Amino acid sequence: MENHNIRNLTDYRSQLATRDRKPVLTNSLASSAPKPKLLDQVRQAIRTRRYSYKTEKAYVGWIKRFIFFHGKRHPAEMSEPEIASFLSSLANDRHVSASTQNQALNALLFLYHQVLFKKVGYVQEVVRTRRPRRLPVVLTREEVRSILGQLHGPDRIMTTLLYGAGLRLMECLRLRVKDIDLLRTRF
Repeated sequence: MENHNIRNLTDYRSQLATRDRKPVLTNSLASSAPKPKLLDQVRQAIRTRRYSYKTEKAYVGWIKRFIFFHGKRHPAEMSEPEIASFLSSLANDRHVSASTQNQALNALLFLYHQVLFKKVGYVQEVVRTRRPRRLPVVLTREEVRSILGQLHGPDRIMTTLLYGAGLRLMECLRLRVKDIDLLRTRF
């Protein structure tokens, strides 16, 4: 009797395997996994492409601002004119820098191209923020001497290292005694 049940079970499995060659899902299994929310899809797409965590936070933040700017409409319902109005408002109302506006544009393009798989053409009529001309600020030797003359102790040593060696602040703060070659150092 037992052998008969085993034989029927193996025959049934072989019939299933040859019939469709696909696993059969029941309705309860197929409908139990809801589609992830939009921002979760964005996070997953960013992590799949191994972007940094800071990029993920920035992109998700810009996408949230975009959605709230348009009254919580889904981005799939919007296209180039809505993107242009959002980017223009960043320049006109919020007075953001050009690099910030470019980051917002890149976040929205990532959303449309990589998550929604929707083609976005050239975004026209965007008020662009102009990059300011930056003139380098260089202190004269007298100005450097007067600043260093006001400092004493560890502050003077750190400032001298920052200025003379071109160190960044965190590089200077993380310096250890073993990092300094005392035989080549002039005091």
